[in-house]
Amino acid sequence: MEEMLGGTTITYLGHAAFRFTTAGGEQIIIDPFLTNNPQTPEELKHVGALDTILITHGHFDHFDDVEPLAGQTGATTISNFEIMAYLQRQGVENAAPIMKGGSAQIGGVKVTATHAFHGSSIALDDGSLIYGGEPLGFVVEFESGFKLYHAGDTALFGDMRLIGELYNPDLALLPIGDRLTMGPLEAAHAVRLLGVNHVVPMHYSPEVMPIFTGTPEQFQEHLAKIAPDVNVHVMQPGDDLTS
Repeated sequence: MEEMLGGTTITYLGHAAFRFTTAGGEQIIIDPFLTNNPQTPEELKHVGALDTILITHGHFDHFDDVEPLAGQTGATTISNFEIMAYLQRQGVENAAPIMKGGSAQIGGVKVTATHAFHGSSIALDDGSLIYGGEPLGFVVEFESGFKLYHAGDTALFGDMRLIGELYNPDLALLPIGDRLTMGPLEAAHAVRLLGVNHVVPMHYSPEVMPIFTGTPEQFQEHLAKIAPDVNVHVMQPGDDLTS
């Protein structure tokens, strides 16, 4: 595992939020939902230095801390065009766009935006919703060549096979909670399509949303039948991926 990561540290912040520390010391957070996330350890709600924020879509449980973190740290936000435009109107200076199928060198990492089947909206202070563009997944390639795929919120779709063939990720971070995303069965088939050898389940805790029913145990049961040689890393909030 250490050789595969190539000096990258992956820290699980709870739900769908992860922090990546590159071998060169860059700090990247994807889908920051920290302050009001019951899963996030208190000490990890305080982010400190941050270079980049990756945003898969605008729903609160992926977006709540984007604006405060961007303001506090000056980090570059990477999102679809609609979310970028919203953030710019809110005064976020370093908001930059990426769209499905596009890639960009962001500091020391290469980021590619992939398809995701879901929705995207942004909740305003008065409770109304505005359109948040189309949701994304991300393939992130680090300096060492290590690549991960964060699927965002998505259903299973057949072109995950293309993501595997084109980008050959080493690790997939996949939602398994069901109801609002893939469940354990669909996520197991996603692993098969992607052809990855390592996977981290995410976006399933009833602490965050009681309607989630998918569990890591169910995911592992399905995976044992579909792709039995894949390594499943069940991370607890605050864990670093090391084995």
